[in-house]
Amino acid sequence: MNTVEIIKSRLAKLRSQMENANVQACYISGTDPHQSEYLPAYWEARSFITGFSGSAGVVVVTKDRAALWTDSRYFLQATTELEGTGIELMKQRIAGTPEPADWLSITLGAAGTVGADFACLSVNQHNQLSTALNANGLVLRDVGDLLDPIWEDRPPLPTSKIVEHDLQFAGTKRTDKFKDVLQFVKTNGANATVITALDDLAWTFNLRGTDVDFNPVFVGFALLSEDQRTLFVDSEKVDSDLVEKLKDDGVELKAYAAFYDFVSNLHEDSVVMIDPARTNQAVRAAIPKTVKIVEQTSAPTLLKAQKSTFEIIHIRETMKKDGAAMVNLLYWLDQTVGKSPVSEYDVVEKLAFFRSQQEGFQGDSFFPIVGLNSNGAIVHRSVTKETAAEITGEGILLFDSGGQYLGGTTDITRTIALSKPSTQQKRDFTLVLKGMIGLSMARFPTGTVGSNLDAYARMHLWKNGLNYGHGTGHGIGYFLNVHEGPMGIRQEYNEQTIKPGMVLSNEPGIYREGEYGIRIENVIVCTEKEETAFGRFLGFETLTLCPIDLKLVDRKLLSEEELDWLNQYHRKVLKTLSPLLEKEQVDFLKKLTTEIH
Repeated sequence: MNTVEIIKSRLAKLRSQMENANVQACYISGTDPHQSEYLPAYWEARSFITGFSGSAGVVVVTKDRAALWTDSRYFLQATTELEGTGIELMKQRIAGTPEPADWLSITLGAAGTVGADFACLSVNQHNQLSTALNANGLVLRDVGDLLDPIWEDRPPLPTSKIVEHDLQFAGTKRTDKFKDVLQFVKTNGANATVITALDDLAWTFNLRGTDVDFNPVFVGFALLSEDQRTLFVDSEKVDSDLVEKLKDDGVELKAYAAFYDFVSNLHEDSVVMIDPARTNQAVRAAIPKTVKIVEQTSAPTLLKAQKSTFEIIHIRETMKKDGAAMVNLLYWLDQTVGKSPVSEYDVVEKLAFFRSQQEGFQGDSFFPIVGLNSNGAIVHRSVTKETAAEITGEGILLFDSGGQYLGGTTDITRTIALSKPSTQQKRDFTLVLKGMIGLSMARFPTGTVGSNLDAYARMHLWKNGLNYGHGTGHGIGYFLNVHEGPMGIRQEYNEQTIKPGMVLSNEPGIYREGEYGIRIENVIVCTEKEETAFGRFLGFETLTLCPIDLKLVDRKLLSEEELDWLNQYHRKVLKTLSPLLEKEQVDFLKKLTTEIH
């Protein structure tokens, strides 16, 4: 069978399971019991049932219809991957697109039961969905994993080894992190907390793994209290030496599958803190009703979001290494494109090669996005050898990539001209650049949220009737997930304020479907700037070190302040990266960072 026939067959089998479970619809959250964005293969339910390979989306299946909700990053990709399957694409945040609960009301009418796997639904998602369904006369019920009986050759749960994040890079002992977490828990009126998000778990225990592609995390749960530090991971994942180290730090190991039974037997005197955005509803339901629950953002999430001075020092060193790798790539492109056959996939492989030459490199932080001309307008394009376009030396090339290093995580996008750019391309690029610079230079009082800062990156595009559909900035982990909460810079309101030590991306763009895409992305860290009679003011330091293509800059559109920022940035790039490069690459970098007036 071809892919379309396979998907249709799977949908038919799922509908049979729904009938057996006596539900009229199945809601698939698209995540795992840890609310992960990127998943172990075992939990890639969304991809299994739809064929859609993007990292975000909700699926709803009824007896006669099926639909996928995803955001603007994936509209073009989803349209292609869903074609012929009968699955409808629901474009999130587009006027006229109904929410899943409303769509279900229209589809099912005023009565019916919607089944979901509560282990893959956060407490918040459960409450919101249940409330919305009830308002429409529908009921939400836990039916477990309906896909498991029909998922032939389902990948097993990962069994890769867990390793220590050496104190040389971690900077803080796990026992000290336990104390910090428990102090936060105590301050919020609880005496214990569950840790369910995989990056929270890895950070708290100074451990890393390879259970999720590109994210150095491992599958597990934990419970911390004054007298318990219990880590729930399968025993084959932990070598005997590490077991002893953990025991020395007071950590007890239990099987991963034992977690739900464990929390169901918590003592009635327990006051447990859970994060309703990161804890699944099955965990919430397993906690005895006699146990008091405090809902609060996860302590590790908040603590790890503000990088320590020690971590930022290592991130700066990591950015030097990553910048050197990027210059080597730019030099290779300059020397190769138009002279030898080069494809978009060759760029993916070369990015990995040049990073692999850097000390401490552990792998990519996500699968690189490489798009030539119209392919660059596909915001999260995943190129393969088979789908890669040949780079002939005409047009513009966008590449978004990042690396995992022992001393930090990187994320960078550059757009370069392969030939003389058009007036429109230069104008678009410069408007995007003005937004990137505007956010880089922003000053704001403490207590400012990301949605207040988002307009810095969009204002020049807005003035010209232009916009982009994705967020401007996401948090970035420290040798952890490239997308890290709780902060962000985007139009949607997020109550988390931007604080010193928070490391974020700065990535405005513009995408002209069928023509090209432009995005410029640096990593920035929030820093203290000044204190006046009006309060404390914060700003950003740019951490990324890589030249910006001056061939695409329209000098006339830059203010003197913006021009000064660009020249200063390029002076820093040249000075910092030159010692890490060979003479030919240094000479090349000098040309790329020539001051403009």
